[in-house]
Amino acid sequence: MKPFMKKILCVFLSAALVLPLAAGAAAQAAFAETSEHGTSDGEPAAFTQEDFLVTKGNKIYNKKGEEVVLHGVNLGSWLIQEDWLSPYEEVQDHYDILETLIERFGTERAYELLNTYQDNWITEYDLDDIAAKGFNCVRVPFWYRNFYSDDNGTKILNENGGWDFRYLDWIVEKCAERGIYVILDMHGAPGFQSDAPHSGKRDSCRLYEDSEEGEFFRTLADELWTAIAARFNGNPAVAMYDLLNEPSCDCDYGEVTRRKNNTAGYQRLYKAVRAVDGEHIITLECIWTAFALPHKELVGFENVVYQVHFYQKSDFIFVLFVLLTKLYHFNTPLMMGEFYPLGTTTWASCFKAMKKLNYSWMLWTYKASGHGMWESDWVLCGAKDGFERAKIKTDSYEEIARKWGECLNTDKAFQDTGHFERNVAQYVK
Repeated sequence: MKPFMKKILCVFLSAALVLPLAAGAAAQAAFAETSEHGTSDGEPAAFTQEDFLVTKGNKIYNKKGEEVVLHGVNLGSWLIQEDWLSPYEEVQDHYDILETLIERFGTERAYELLNTYQDNWITEYDLDDIAAKGFNCVRVPFWYRNFYSDDNGTKILNENGGWDFRYLDWIVEKCAERGIYVILDMHGAPGFQSDAPHSGKRDSCRLYEDSEEGEFFRTLADELWTAIAARFNGNPAVAMYDLLNEPSCDCDYGEVTRRKNNTAGYQRLYKAVRAVDGEHIITLECIWTAFALPHKELVGFENVVYQVHFYQKSDFIFVLFVLLTKLYHFNTPLMMGEFYPLGTTTWASCFKAMKKLNYSWMLWTYKASGHGMWESDWVLCGAKDGFERAKIKTDSYEEIARKWGECLNTDKAFQDTGHFERNVAQYVK
């Protein structure tokens, strides 16, 4: 997650003065109600093929022909940790966490610690809470090191010798049981699509690099998305594939270069997914403006949702932002994948504008352990005062395991911030 940059906003508003208005499949094999895609006891999940989501014009529908607007929340810092959200100290980002743990304890034990963390940060308690609040979707950020143990493309395998997708399998299965859609979001791609720490590694952006290594990273991204799309092909609980979170490479790239990179990168990933899954929605992010993505008709994109994120300090700017994005991409469904109303921006204004313009939306984020989060409108659940954080460089293996064990459970160490009831509840249904 990255604040909406002022210089990008200026470009956007200037371009908006001359805003152009451009003119705007058959089902796969039936969903197999097995333990792989259904519940753990073999019973069918809550979703059926009639719940499978597709786009038509600028709206999202299920196979019954009913319009669906997604109202959800991000599961930030579960599969990819971010400094202000996550319970760690002494290192700067998730890449640093992982490499430090590998150096200290070896690859296997490092991943054991991360598995402990992931087993406890989000549990069925959280999904029950999300369902009870009336949300119908979660966006699940992940990164490539959930599936590759290094930067050389070494796959993490399960006990049967296959690629280990246990956490994606689990979240899709458990959400399906509760009637909650899942957006699979590659928050951190191989080589990194942003120089921000939320992509996994601070000050690193090599996915678009014109080099042999850049091409290698792009090949890994193709491989990973191909495998994920093949695995969830036909699964109605998966709402869409979110190919890249906030692809920006802000360190060097201006708006023109960003649009060029986005168009080329997304065309490549779109093709990789469509080779194995022709039916799921694909979502592409307009970061930071509507002009960062071409009109879908010009590049041959079908069944896509365009996504924006917003972190700015004015109601006027928010309304203008969502309105102009809607006008520019008038024949494409839109989603606010992340947002937070800073400054004079109000929650009421955001929700009213998005409802009027038919945006789906995802809150950022469900829980966080940062200081003061027990009373923050950034999260639904904040860590209680006195929460312990793992010291990655100096804590023993056993101490990190303890701090990342059951004490991470929301029902044990976190409390309701009141944010949902204050600002969100009336807009969920």
